[in-house]
Amino acid sequence: MRKVYRGRDVEVSFDLDICIHVGECLRGDPNVFKLRRRPWALPDEGSPDVVAEVVERCPSGALLYTRLDGGRQEEPRATTTVTPMLNGPLIVTGVIEVRREDGTVETLPRATLCRCGQSEHKPF
Repeated sequence: MRKVYRGRDVEVSFDLDICIHVGECLRGDPNVFKLRRRPWALPDEGSPDVVAEVVERCPSGALLYTRLDGGRQEEPRATTTVTPMLNGPLIVTGVIEVRREDGTVETLPRATLCRCGQSEHKPF
């Protein structure tokens, strides 16, 4: 389930169930994303362009953003690609429709899909 963190210029949403904890967000802008703070994501602590750039580095699609200031929205890649991560999931980019176990469908620009079969949140 996605939790929304709304700022003045950009809104960030986060889905813990599909996060693979790579930490791109924490390294990307520690003022916006701070694990031990509540709320852990404060979009107004960074520029909307930097927030968007950091969110787009999230490989799993757990983080998404919506620009509220008229800035550029994320554009999914025209070609869908699948790349295996060493000892990890498949990294998928493009226009991805994912059907969850409960039957709901979500369209993502990025996703990581489990390839070991042990995930509690299949197919993530």
